[in-house]
Amino acid sequence: MPSLSDAPRAPGSPSSLRTANQRRVLDLLRGPDPYTQAELARVSGLAPATVSNIVRDLGSAGLVEVLPGSGRRGSSVRLAAEAGYVVGIDFGHSHVSVAIGDLLGSSLREQRRTLADDLPHQQALATADDMIRAMLAELPQAPAHHAVLGLPAPITDDAVGSPAIFPGWEGVNARTAASEALGLPVTIENDANLGAFAEHRSGAAREHDSCVYVKISSGVGAGVVLQGEIFRGASGFAGEIGHLTLDEQGPMCRCGSRGCLEAYASIGAVLTLMAGQQPDASLDDIIAAAGEGSFAARRIFEDAGLHLGWGLASIVNLLNPHVVVIGGDLARAGDLLLEPARVGLRRHTLDAVSATPVLASQHGSRASLQGSLLLAAESVDLLAEPVTP
Repeated sequence: MPSLSDAPRAPGSPSSLRTANQRRVLDLLRGPDPYTQAELARVSGLAPATVSNIVRDLGSAGLVEVLPGSGRRGSSVRLAAEAGYVVGIDFGHSHVSVAIGDLLGSSLREQRRTLADDLPHQQALATADDMIRAMLAELPQAPAHHAVLGLPAPITDDAVGSPAIFPGWEGVNARTAASEALGLPVTIENDANLGAFAEHRSGAAREHDSCVYVKISSGVGAGVVLQGEIFRGASGFAGEIGHLTLDEQGPMCRCGSRGCLEAYASIGAVLTLMAGQQPDASLDDIIAAAGEGSFAARRIFEDAGLHLGWGLASIVNLLNPHVVVIGGDLARAGDLLLEPARVGLRRHTLDAVSATPVLASQHGSRASLQGSLLLAAESVDLLAEPVTP
């Protein structure tokens, strides 16, 4: 595919202005709906003739296509399918999910594989690379531009900030390692941040400019969006709600402390509490038992939800988000978990914020993966030369 920006351009030069205008049009076309050229001119503020020339040039480069229209609306412009793909990767403690998406961040292909808990990063990335290549082979040939890789741990300078939380990646520059393994530009992000990004852009929090997304699976992490942007904190540790101390004499947490929220409200905590009655029960078994009226199962989710609400209260009192969204595997329990969480939140918040909505994720267990696709799509510079793994 020809590049529209092969040579450096002097600031303020005609070629620099042309590139800036091309980017303005491409940014508009990243939305879900196509535009007519007249609409592009009106929204961008560019002259109709300028837009016409830009559409012609972008079409010649294979970046946009013009769709014949009918009636008063006329022909419309959208990103071309052959403009390429983005890659989303979500690593969990025992799995990897990979998706190939279009340049709007919509998923086209997805795969999930189980991994060993302490698998070295080289093998984990090799598995992801195999999955990417297999899925790209099923799609029309087009370049892959960018990958976003989510990890279930705080990220500091593109490395796992707490190896005790996510072993196998200790001392590794994840961005460099992933880029070398995949042959793509890579962005590294915390998985809960990606879930928050997905819910903010296209999920339960899409109408709000601030939200907290809490992912509850084997661990508990939160992603925070403030004024429409992911908030990471000074060193990437913002949102580590799972390691808020609720009881200094409580059960040991894998981070080394006692009484962390994660020790009360996570899949491991739920399974441990149920082990006395059903040693081999899975999370879905416990959810089913609660739905059938098991007092023990319902009490387990109630206790987990109340502790979750206690932890959420600290975040809500501090940040006052518009909405809290609950995702991750434990969220499959639905109101068995969310109702007591709302009760716990009301008990421990100021009256002014006690009614903060606590909602289920609209993206479910796919939130982090969907967030990785959306962030990858927004990270692509379509005027730069694409890379294909």
